[in-house]
Amino acid sequence: MPKKHRDYETDLLERLKDPEYAAGYLNAVLEDTDIDIKERFLLALRDVAKAHGMSQFAIQASIAREAMYRALSEEGNPQLDTLLAILHASGLTLSINVRKKRKA
Repeated sequence: MPKKHRDYETDLLERLKDPEYAAGYLNAVLEDTDIDIKERFLLALRDVAKAHGMSQFAIQASIAREAMYRALSEEGNPQLDTLLAILHASGLTLSINVRKKRKA
């Protein structure tokens, strides 16, 4: 069974190298607005960074590797400049959209 998990993770990390796929992956997390959104978003962003190789990714983002690990941990609380640097290194940008009203 662990081999299948590794195959899935390997496949996911390969797909997350594509900025279009990574954007969809992160947006899917943000669309589901339950209580754990912060932790799930940081986990998803950590997956994107892992796909690019954490050490190399930290260099591209101009962030110390340890600081990036801390920022993307479950308890992490990255500052906006850190978040923007991580997104930029993965070929992504941050944008603001009008929230869709939910139907009652």
